[in-house]
Amino acid sequence: MARRFLALAAAGGLTALSLTGCSLFTGSSGGGKLTGAGASFPAAIYNRWFQQLAQKPEGVKVAYQSVGSGAGVRQFIGETVDFGASDVPMKPEQIAQVKRGVVQLPMTAGAIAVAYNKPGCDLKLDQQQLADVFLGKITNWKDLGCGDQKLTVVHRSDGSGTTANFTAHLAAISPAWANGPSKGKTINWPTGVGAKGNEGVAAQLGQLEGGIGYVEVAYVKGALQAAALTNASGEVVKPTAESESEALASIDLGPDLTGSNPNPAKGYPIVTFTWILLYKEGNGDKLKPLQTAFEYTLS
Repeated sequence: MARRFLALAAAGGLTALSLTGCSLFTGSSGGGKLTGAGASFPAAIYNRWFQQLAQKPEGVKVAYQSVGSGAGVRQFIGETVDFGASDVPMKPEQIAQVKRGVVQLPMTAGAIAVAYNKPGCDLKLDQQQLADVFLGKITNWKDLGCGDQKLTVVHRSDGSGTTANFTAHLAAISPAWANGPSKGKTINWPTGVGAKGNEGVAAQLGQLEGGIGYVEVAYVKGALQAAALTNASGEVVKPTAESESEALASIDLGPDLTGSNPNPAKGYPIVTFTWILLYKEGNGDKLKPLQTAFEYTLS
């Protein structure tokens, strides 16, 4: 995960959202425990922040379930959690189902890496090659300039904001993808095997030499490497803090804070913000811990 939203907002020339001035946090206080569920993309950094928060004098304890963006949005709509999390903003028809109203806060951001397990291969992909791998048109590593071996795609099996952002990039760079599998949290994959969560895809790839998939960059470790990808200007770029920030700076979040850029001209080409979903009203005794938790994560 690249850095917290306030730093990215400053880099992007945005006005940082002030939680203390937001009507979401006007009202009574009380309570010290929260439950949330959603995206696996930011789960590692969220849990680290929440663990740090629990050690503070204010002592708010947050239990976050990494269940994927799709499941997180469903739980948020069903009001079974105090907050949700998604790598894709809620759609208007989803927001309409929430009687208490919705506030969507871009909390942090990062890159989606094309991760692979192929020792000795320094993988660089142009846009056509990237699309062809996930379309199932490239099935052997020798076609990518690496040693002769079967290539196996690993993709998400659950409703996933990571998938939505990754497939939005594929649709932006490949007419065959845009007119075929298209984009979304769940799609009909032309090839490959599925795994649940960023954690599951990374684990599957780690056990599968010759595998290739997509995960949040923090999950690229152990036997996995991140491919260098080609951006809209033709530059071949690996995911680094600098290249992520360069691409994120091109995103205009807009007045509703939900913008994206699926094919940036600068930096690493697959980046996204990720959102915390909060209720505008009816937070009751969860109001003060919500304020404490998200003022801390935005600090």
